[in-house]
Amino acid sequence: MPYEKELAAAKKAVTLAARLCQKVQKALLQSDVHSKSDKSPVTVADYGSQALVSFILERELPSESFSLVAEEDSGDLRKESGQDTLNRITELVNDTLASEGSNSFSTLTTDDVLVAIDSGKSEGGSVGRHWVLDPIDGTKGFVRGDQYAIALALLHEGKIVLGVLACPNLPLASIGSNQQHSSSNEVGCLFFAKVGDGTYMQALGGSTQTRVHVCDIDNPEEASFFESFEAAHSLHDLSSSIAEVKLGVKAPPVRIDSQAKYGALSRGDGAIYLRFPHRGYREKIWDHAAGSIVVTEAGGIAMDAAGNPLDFSKGKFLDVVSGIIVTNQKLMPSLLTAVKEALNEKASSL
Repeated sequence: MPYEKELAAAKKAVTLAARLCQKVQKALLQSDVHSKSDKSPVTVADYGSQALVSFILERELPSESFSLVAEEDSGDLRKESGQDTLNRITELVNDTLASEGSNSFSTLTTDDVLVAIDSGKSEGGSVGRHWVLDPIDGTKGFVRGDQYAIALALLHEGKIVLGVLACPNLPLASIGSNQQHSSSNEVGCLFFAKVGDGTYMQALGGSTQTRVHVCDIDNPEEASFFESFEAAHSLHDLSSSIAEVKLGVKAPPVRIDSQAKYGALSRGDGAIYLRFPHRGYREKIWDHAAGSIVVTEAGGIAMDAAGNPLDFSKGKFLDVVSGIIVTNQKLMPSLLTAVKEALNEKASSL
């Protein structure tokens, strides 16, 4: 079947990256966090995850020309001030590879790790194959001990053809009632989708997979909606206005970090995801590539606020009109109308 070996490699890479991230989050050290120029936290897990995914993909798919569009580069790690961090990343990557238990991995050097990280410098585009990775989507959630995801997708001739989402802190049971912090739930989900083949979920580290579907709610009043945890990432007031005033949604918003929202939507935990970034922000393809195919192969629709399909073929940036909206087939017409009305009202009030 098409993309079968690519999906297997992607699942392996993302599962190992999740294992590394879980280890770091469990014993998060203050020295593991520093700031990029945009002030979002970066951790050794962020770099380690990217190095692992890059290394595994190149190793598992050796015959293919390798192109990876990813968030991090090794610039800071190559400075003298980054040596301790680089050493810790290298140790974590090697420990994670050793935990695989196959004894088929040779020990990586710090130079190997730097090269693996910098394999993610591709610009993507509409020609050929490009892997698209967010090594830790939801870094702030990761640092808080909340939701985050390792998100990997394959772009082929400008179209997303497969996606894998590891959500280490997402309960296997539904979070639809805003119960994402329930201690009774087993946590750790792996979502994966291949074009034309549906979306599946399994326990992270497990092998039993279940096909999942978006919810079939057709009454907006019965819907629940997801939005970003951080108000800095999305306009909560606008989302609430659309959901509560325009659509009559009664349930409070479920606010969680990362593309875990796409995974939760794909299995019917909620009905709507709204994201309206602040003016001047440009979406990156790695923030939505894996999540979008996970939800669309589960029967959902993802588009921008003007009703255009998401276009991942233009390079690193995902240029969308005003925002991103995701829901099922039945709710999309009324949601799109509500979004357009709210945006027009917002524009006329400025």
